[in-house]
Amino acid sequence: MIQKLLQAEKAVHQKKEQSKTKCRKARRRHINLVAEFNRRQRKNIWLETHIWHAKRFHMIKKWGYCLADRPTEKSYRACYQAMTKHCLLQDLSYYCCLELNGKENELLKQLARICSPDTGLTFGAEFCLSGRFQGSLNLYQADRYPEDMLGPVTFIWKPKDGSENRQLWIWMHPALKQDILSELKAIFECSEPEEICIPEPFTTLIQEEKQTDVAVSLGKKRKKKDKDGEKAVPVKKIIGDGTRDPFQPYSWTSPTTGIVISDQTMEILRYRLIGPLSHSVLTETLKAASLQTEMADSETELNNWWVENCKDSEKVSLHQHQTAIFELLAGISSPSEMPAGTILGLTVGDPRVNLPKKKTKAMPDPEKYQDYDKVRQLFLEGVPVECAHSFIWDQDICKNVTENKISEQDLNRMRGQLLVPGSQLDLGPCESKIPVLLVQQPGKMAGEDRPGWGSGWDIYLPKGWGMAFWIPFIYRGVRVGGLQECLKHSEYKRTPHTPNDYPDCPAGIQFAKELENSLLEKFKRRPPAKRANYVKLGTLSPFLCPWGQLTKNWEERMKASGEFVCPSFLCTESYATEGQSLCDPKPEVVKEASPETGEVEETMEISSEGAIMIEDVASTQGFGERDETMTKSIFIVLRSEKLLMQLSAWCYPTSGKDRRVRLVSRLGPKEMTEHTLLPILMRYPRALVWVNLSLLRKGNPELHAMICIPTEEDLVHLSKDQLFCGPQEPKHHDIFKHKIQKLKREEKKKKDNVKVLESDPPSVSDKEITEEHKDLILGLWSDPLPDVTSHCSRTLLGYVTRGDFSLAAGCGEALGFVSLTGLLHMLHSQPTDKKGLVLLRTPASLQYRFARLNIEV
Repeated sequence: MIQKLLQAEKAVHQKKEQSKTKCRKARRRHINLVAEFNRRQRKNIWLETHIWHAKRFHMIKKWGYCLADRPTEKSYRACYQAMTKHCLLQDLSYYCCLELNGKENELLKQLARICSPDTGLTFGAEFCLSGRFQGSLNLYQADRYPEDMLGPVTFIWKPKDGSENRQLWIWMHPALKQDILSELKAIFECSEPEEICIPEPFTTLIQEEKQTDVAVSLGKKRKKKDKDGEKAVPVKKIIGDGTRDPFQPYSWTSPTTGIVISDQTMEILRYRLIGPLSHSVLTETLKAASLQTEMADSETELNNWWVENCKDSEKVSLHQHQTAIFELLAGISSPSEMPAGTILGLTVGDPRVNLPKKKTKAMPDPEKYQDYDKVRQLFLEGVPVECAHSFIWDQDICKNVTENKISEQDLNRMRGQLLVPGSQLDLGPCESKIPVLLVQQPGKMAGEDRPGWGSGWDIYLPKGWGMAFWIPFIYRGVRVGGLQECLKHSEYKRTPHTPNDYPDCPAGIQFAKELENSLLEKFKRRPPAKRANYVKLGTLSPFLCPWGQLTKNWEERMKASGEFVCPSFLCTESYATEGQSLCDPKPEVVKEASPETGEVEETMEISSEGAIMIEDVASTQGFGERDETMTKSIFIVLRSEKLLMQLSAWCYPTSGKDRRVRLVSRLGPKEMTEHTLLPILMRYPRALVWVNLSLLRKGNPELHAMICIPTEEDLVHLSKDQLFCGPQEPKHHDIFKHKIQKLKREEKKKKDNVKVLESDPPSVSDKEITEEHKDLILGLWSDPLPDVTSHCSRTLLGYVTRGDFSLAAGCGEALGFVSLTGLLHMLHSQPTDKKGLVLLRTPASLQYRFARLNIEV
């Protein structure tokens, strides 16, 4: 009897559990789908194009977002062809935007503390300050350059409108946001939040049904109703941008200066079009908004801001001027012809209205080439300052545009009412007007080959209009890329990618740790016989680049060798006086005695900002005798433009068939002497330099490949045999193998003799052996690592952070960092016709391969 009751109770529970699971038809109802999508965005926020991407891309969860990683179809070469010949589209709405609002002088005064003119542009650059051009720079902690890097950013100033206050947008990668935001709040002394954004709590599908379901008569479909009895559709809830706690404030005010920092992330969408025909896609997709002087409906606020602005003759003439310039873009052959970072503001109509009947490929308009004089004037003079103005800077207008958007359902209903199906839909005054901002992306600017490759346009939109612009772009024949395509784009431009290639900033360090853990887990999943033994291959760190130890070992190596000796007159004239810090913002001029006249002349300006402080330099006679107490234990990445230009010139051969005499004389006229090298070594003892490498013969460089210095015998062999691939590393002895085997034997004995071990506890020596060797993994070196520079037969110079076969160059190419000290040592000792030749070796190989090292500036 009791058993039957238990079975009956069990059946009731099973019925209740089954009833919670709805059939597919119920789950796929729009009202249920939206509620389910809201629930799934609790941890990782979706972009507005998420569902479109999820059907066609591999999605990954990163930085608090759910992002498209790579297409599911085979499109590696197709994406490269799109970037080279047509257009590639990317959704960069996950990038974070911080808006600064306040007096211009106060903004520039504090922002100057977190950047340096030594690296290039600053926030106060005249052509960026006017609002005509976008700028890019690297941010550091206040007054800490060149240490404590925060990360790269781009910035846009709102054009002046006559008031004292200025608006500034700073765009950054989401991995950098929290560090940069904290630093900005610190330098502006912001402590009082203006508002606290407390989102509505999410409700599950069942909870929402309980709240909205009402009793209905039998035989009728269940419908969700609100309090007024109308159909209730759950609105998509936006709880934050995925990089901050939604319960935290999103705006901060400085009580002393009145400067306001606002977090505009996800409030403004950002799409990037890459390729030579990206301007053709823009001009075909977007049409300038028509003028409107009367409201379409007095009950709604649709386009009320546009009607008010159309009554002002100055704003009407500005809109017509912007429209004329935008139409001229159809007459250019590539976006790279425009000045770098050009900004054009525009107000456009609803792009869904002029959709083509079928997908087409946007091509240049030959008729526009007839206006050659106007196009040429646009190239030379750029976009006027007044045409950079856009209503997208006004948050009230953006909110109005977002809230009064015509829904897709209403648009389709109007299309269905057309007398001629498929004809153009004319909404008249009911058509939405959307403010946008177009920003030119310059593409590849450094180096001699492929200038302007990868150029395009960024378009900024108000939130809520993501899919309304995305689908029309797709209908113009663009190809869509994800994070992997973004990585390849920067790789072919040979520029550092955020955060992968910024080892001196917190986001880059965190990325390296995560990459090491994932590669180590993958390594452990393979059995020992099916994975590489990196100890025998001489690879000390296959999953992580030990930048700190590399720079430290090179510094110690130069101390021990005493290669560069400094004359006393050079020290007294070139360096700061006793106790002067190298972090002084004023640049110094290094002076050198001319060999011909004997007069002291200025040689090269090197920024006096550095990573160390020098005391009693006048008495210092060599590199190895520097005061160690003042030397920092960290490393930096060299970003001084003048010094990088000089290094770039030294990397080119000055004799032989590969000589570049004209280029070398243009980049840097300095000869490589001890007098020239010593100031650099003193200022940057532990610095890394960003380099790119091209293989001379076959080979495919991989992640964490080693960059090494060839010996004299290697260079002689290469000059005699042009087909010589490179030397081989002798096989190393695995010193950890017997320790691991001993540990395994001891563990096996413990398992076999459990009873004996329980009665007789292990001795102290056995415990010490077990603790010492418990972290050993067969095939990997254990910490601490020996000297990384001299562990192998070829001296280590640096590591590769990205490497692959380049479709653009037709050979294997790699990007990475090398030690500045090691680079100068190598270039100083190499013959003039072999300058810049290095060896590359992948972590799982013994074969070295020759490569050409370049520094592009």
